[in-house]
Amino acid sequence: MNQQRRIRSFVLRQGRTTPSQQRALDELFPRFGIAYSAAPLDARAVFGRAAPLVLEIGSGMGETTAAIAQAHPETDFIAVEVHGPGVGSLLKKIGELELKNLRVIRHDAVEVLEAMIPDGALAGIHLFFPDPWPKKRHHKRRLVQPELAALLARKLAAGGVLHAATDWVEYAEHMESVLGAEPLLERLPAGASRPMTKFERRGLKLGHEVRDLHYRRI
Repeated sequence: MNQQRRIRSFVLRQGRTTPSQQRALDELFPRFGIAYSAAPLDARAVFGRAAPLVLEIGSGMGETTAAIAQAHPETDFIAVEVHGPGVGSLLKKIGELELKNLRVIRHDAVEVLEAMIPDGALAGIHLFFPDPWPKKRHHKRRLVQPELAALLARKLAAGGVLHAATDWVEYAEHMESVLGAEPLLERLPAGASRPMTKFERRGLKLGHEVRDLHYRRI
């Protein structure tokens, strides 16, 4: 991906890390975290088994991520998040729930996909409520762009599913346009359900319409 046109998967925002979150970062990341590396990841070595692998881009505070992993012990999950409070919160949940099928990478998800995830390695990708950048002059900052769509499709195995969600109708239409133009992806009429996220609850209270989009790797 052209370095001059790189789309980042996050915007750094200041946020207070609570003592419990910091404790989780210090004590649990060595157990449940994966350090970023420019080398391809061996998921079988990380999880100690061969299982379908799902990657989540931007896990936030981790409530939904942990709930999905707990409900699907047959699948391994990697959550990618940059913000310390969110990573700490998710690590704390992993420890409390004793989840053996969930790991966390604290890094930019686009760089993780490019460097650490082999092509065709993923059974699924979750992209729940990315920043919609609603102002027109900021649309170029949106994560979902043609370059990313091609990258996501390449990392999915044949039959693998990309599940995206947003509570901004205009952004949903943008994603439909971008993902629909990727020749390696086909739209699915429906897909797996998911737990409600904090962002979704907030959007619904504001009267936003939530849309879930599912695409399968051809």
